[in-house]
Amino acid sequence: MECIKAIIMNMNMMTSLLTPPIPTWCPLITSRSRSHKASKLSSQSKNKNATQRTRITIRATVDDTEREPLSSTPLVIEHHKHNKEVEQSVKVLKDAAKTRKVAANQVLSALSVIEKAKIDPSGFLETLGGNESPGRTWMLIFTAEKQLKGGRYFPVTAVQRFDAAAKRIENGVYLGPVGQLTFEGRLSWKKRILAFIFENLRIKVGPLGPLQISLGRKEEREPSTKDPFFIWFYIDDEIAVARGRSGGTAFWCRCQRVDT
Repeated sequence: MECIKAIIMNMNMMTSLLTPPIPTWCPLITSRSRSHKASKLSSQSKNKNATQRTRITIRATVDDTEREPLSSTPLVIEHHKHNKEVEQSVKVLKDAAKTRKVAANQVLSALSVIEKAKIDPSGFLETLGGNESPGRTWMLIFTAEKQLKGGRYFPVTAVQRFDAAAKRIENGVYLGPVGQLTFEGRLSWKKRILAFIFENLRIKVGPLGPLQISLGRKEEREPSTKDPFFIWFYIDDEIAVARGRSGGTAFWCRCQRVDT
């Protein structure tokens, strides 16, 4: 274990010498996502029915308990207002993912709006992890402190793969010719919470072949909130927003798989 710690420490030291990348292999998906279509429908439609104005479904609740929304004009107006705020915030995050030049306070404000919106998570898992293996990959763009008190663009290339069909997760940090560090394990999903347990660690340094180490967690139990987890607030075909167990919030951009 001391050897592993030394390798990881050396890799971390090397990351401080790297320029924060904007990988050409990880652009936003060029085709319009459902959220883009929702924005267009929202601006053009004159129908007062809130569910026809947008495809983003906002819960009319004060908590995560399912309740029947009240049918009233003020609620419809309030839905429309929240939908507009969410759409604008999603646009801010997509611009940030493309350019990495959107100010941190604007990103934090957008994350706050999305967290508070209580968007229906029913389609989140399939969008995040696809419907067949090996799933989908996402690059970490921005991380925020607890209660969104501060944040920054993530300085190195970190990519996570979620496989909804096989219930697997992979979390990797890629440092180009320096090497890479990858954790792999299993996941579970309940409502908007994705819990996971890492089972294997792979380390690759320079031109050497990868070293795989078992983390000794082969017991066949479903991951729970006693384990590390993410609470997901927004997922479409281009970006995803979640809060970790420690209370920090982050957002990811959909990307291609990393060749190892």
